[in-house]
Amino acid sequence: MSPLMVPSLRFRPRLKIKVPQLTFNFPRIVLPRPRLPLGLLYFFLGILATLIFFFIPYITYSWLTTLPNPRLLSHNSTPVTTKIYDRGGLLLYEIYAEQNRTPVPLEEIPKYLKEATIAIEDKDFYKHLGFSPPAIIRALKEIVINKKIQGGSTITQQLIRSALLTPEQTIERKIKEILLAFWAERIYGKDKILEMYFNQVPYGGTAWGVETASETYFGKKTKDLTLAEAAFLAGLPAAPSLYSPFGPDPKLSKMRQGEVLRRMVEDGYINSEESEKAKNENLTILPPRTEIKAPHFVMYVKSLLEKKYGTWRVEKGGLRVITSLDLRTQEMAQEIVQNEIEKLRPLSVGNGAVLITNPKNGQILGMVGSTDYFDTKNEGNVNVCLSLRQPGSAIKAVTYAGALENGFTAASILEDSPITYKIPGQPDYTPVNYDGRFHGLLPLRFALGNSYNVPAVKTLARIGLQKMIEMGKKMGVTSWEDSSRFGLSLTLGGGEVTMLEMAKIYGTLANGGIRQDLEPILKVTDYQDEVLEEVHPKFGLQAVSPPAAFILSDILADNNARSSAFGLISTLVIPGRSVSVKTGTSNEKRDNWTIGFTPSYVVAVWVGNNNNLPMDPSLTSGITGAAPIWHEIMVNLLKDKEDEKIAKPEGLVQAPCQGRMEYFISDTEKTGCPSWSFVTPTPIP
Repeated sequence: MSPLMVPSLRFRPRLKIKVPQLTFNFPRIVLPRPRLPLGLLYFFLGILATLIFFFIPYITYSWLTTLPNPRLLSHNSTPVTTKIYDRGGLLLYEIYAEQNRTPVPLEEIPKYLKEATIAIEDKDFYKHLGFSPPAIIRALKEIVINKKIQGGSTITQQLIRSALLTPEQTIERKIKEILLAFWAERIYGKDKILEMYFNQVPYGGTAWGVETASETYFGKKTKDLTLAEAAFLAGLPAAPSLYSPFGPDPKLSKMRQGEVLRRMVEDGYINSEESEKAKNENLTILPPRTEIKAPHFVMYVKSLLEKKYGTWRVEKGGLRVITSLDLRTQEMAQEIVQNEIEKLRPLSVGNGAVLITNPKNGQILGMVGSTDYFDTKNEGNVNVCLSLRQPGSAIKAVTYAGALENGFTAASILEDSPITYKIPGQPDYTPVNYDGRFHGLLPLRFALGNSYNVPAVKTLARIGLQKMIEMGKKMGVTSWEDSSRFGLSLTLGGGEVTMLEMAKIYGTLANGGIRQDLEPILKVTDYQDEVLEEVHPKFGLQAVSPPAAFILSDILADNNARSSAFGLISTLVIPGRSVSVKTGTSNEKRDNWTIGFTPSYVVAVWVGNNNNLPMDPSLTSGITGAAPIWHEIMVNLLKDKEDEKIAKPEGLVQAPCQGRMEYFISDTEKTGCPSWSFVTPTPIP
């Protein structure tokens, strides 16, 4: 198109509009400019300069100088034996590391073991600079969201932590660990770090280094390990006391081996067929050779020490540990358990456990974790005192503690009659008594004394499940974290607990309602007698009101109140002694308990089978099972001692009720005693 044919804009008419200008006159506001005196300004500038150029660098330098030199990794320090004693100074166990071991060159370590270790501990070992940024990000996320320090350490970090640092779970230690790992990787090559890892990290017990571990567990050189054995050993360093086949639960070591093999398959080191073959291989693990007394207790204490001081210091640091254990009491209980379980074997009872504590201070006086710790074929090294088991009716003490704190009295009338609870989304629940009968109306004292199930369930339904859970936690239960999985059967033992927790529950009642956490360690020093920790008397937590604790203790010591179920003459009676006691049996008689106490002793006894198989149906709580063991131990503890009664606290009154004298919490004696004469009812089939 010709430029002449394009219309020019300059010839278009323009529309001009005049807009009147508006002028606004605002008063001018002049703010006074703050003036800082020149001297004060220089003062603050001086402080800032001092912080930036002197104080912060000095603090940083001082902190860095406290870091151990990673070059120490290649120097073995002389180990010093750690010794564990009972409360009277009798030696229970010496923890030592092999001093005559020969470090194994990396080239002599089987390919399977190197691959297994890298797969389970640090799959990017040959790629990172000593630490893993993704793992650090995950750890920071865990700190911010869940307020706890997370693991995720590389092999280099684990070597640093094991050899140079303490096990404390702090951000500062984690920063030290990362800095030293980075520093170490600048000094040593990857292969050298892996070699030092294999020769210096703990593998459980006295096995330091993979060569010692191979000889300790399998009686062979590292170079001769099979894939199954290599996977087994590779899983131990992450938590030696936990995963050790001599630890409290040997099943964990096998589970850990399976996890190692799974990771090896995922990373392409082996295939699924090789993994299954190794998993099914029967491992022959040699029994421990070190002399040890009270082995379950010693291993429990050792695990606590390692959590606090680290494996290196426990194994090689020369600690001197005075525990709360009384060896004479321990040996007496161990002998009784072994003798009585032998008598119970015809009733399909394979194992027994005992825990003896002092409720006044929580000190553990005896811990028999099984009939024979060294019977590894039958999982004898499993410490049942630490295992989760169903407590049966023994947990009813928590239910009735909650009831007495919420308006019930020992004279409250409970109805033992048929009932079915219909809970939306759940099967109908119909509780029954152990004798298959119903017993009509009866006071709380007799319902608890005879351990009838239906009144306990009805009581829980009235006070509310949450109140029982809260009371249990106050009295020492830590296993009931997910309360959503519990229902009314909780009062009959539907929630698993450990014997440690049961000892705290009954210790709370024995101690006037004050819970004392258990204390297995009295004093720890180093080999130069410098005190590292020492137990001092403490008040504890008032978990149950003193009057309620006394009333429950009195009911459990009332032989007449339990006579309908157990008779007037039973193994629950300690002649001439005031002793409170409760039994419990779980479903299908998989667990049988007897727990009793005086103001100075709590004795908890369990019998059953580690594999959870039911015992013989003819086993009767209070006549056979745990009760005879409990009876004999309690008789031995109390002989040559004055009868010790539970002290009556303030806020307690005694008044006539239902034809007998009954104890009441103050101000409940009038309203808490129904005008009803108690007559022993005829059982209803």
